[in-house]
Amino acid sequence: MARPAAVTRMRARVLTIFSGDPNGQPAWVRALADGDDEGFFGPGSAVWEVHNGIPTVVAGIRALLMQTLHPGAMAGVHDHSRYKEDPLGRLAGTVRWVLTTTFADRARATEVCQQITRLHEKVRGDYAGSDGAPASYSAVDADLIGWVHCVFADAFLGCHETWGGPIPGGADAYVDEWATAGRLMGMADPPRTRDALHAAIASYRPVLRRDDRVDDAVRWLRRPPLGPGAGPVYRIFFAGAVASLPPEYRRMLGLRRPWWPAITATRIGLGIMRRLLGTESSSMAYTKARLDRLAAASVDR
Repeated sequence: MARPAAVTRMRARVLTIFSGDPNGQPAWVRALADGDDEGFFGPGSAVWEVHNGIPTVVAGIRALLMQTLHPGAMAGVHDHSRYKEDPLGRLAGTVRWVLTTTFADRARATEVCQQITRLHEKVRGDYAGSDGAPASYSAVDADLIGWVHCVFADAFLGCHETWGGPIPGGADAYVDEWATAGRLMGMADPPRTRDALHAAIASYRPVLRRDDRVDDAVRWLRRPPLGPGAGPVYRIFFAGAVASLPPEYRRMLGLRRPWWPAITATRIGLGIMRRLLGTESSSMAYTKARLDRLAAASVDR
């Protein structure tokens, strides 16, 4: 049965937002069918379960909110990112990194992380430290690599636990598996359990702060220019991301938990998006094609 035209247009808009392609099949997604192994994780892994889930939509917002609290990370975004001029391009780049690292073969996953590292080598500069004196930053500093890895892992895990299903092996299995991505990005000793992850984030508390740059980024994240169709849905997801944050970080960001049931509204919105996009993503379809090819080749040998 054909979809109504309005639903087809909305689906194409959503897929463009997240992948840069109205069919959800840009070149990097199609490339998931290539390769000679199942990747760093594979079927049945905690990472596959979490990253193939629709709550990752909200997790991206939550991770970006948390990132702003580190002055070095915020300076890098302020000085080098084009998120205001090309928000969808930046979002699609982040989605590409997450899904390629998650689903691609090991060589391609390693390559995409190395590409990002090479880009990050150019992201450096100075910002005003807590005492007003200049402080230098580089996106390849161990401190910033660790912060970004931890807040992404925490956001993926927290949002899946709020709106997703069971995780194979539980939360610790997810953190342990996704530590591989931290190492690929240059983190020497990523946390391996949920408690260690929370402790690692808490260790940054003396550095974290809210300033005018943070307020500006939060205002933008609250209402990015997504258009009249996607904008209202995004605002529900933003509220859900805020509601899912631990209270101490909400306070640091100057945000309040919505007075209305944002968690429930987000669950309904995610359910609608799941039906709109279908039960199997293009990323998973191309990944399964690779695994089927490898399985068939193994039988033929």
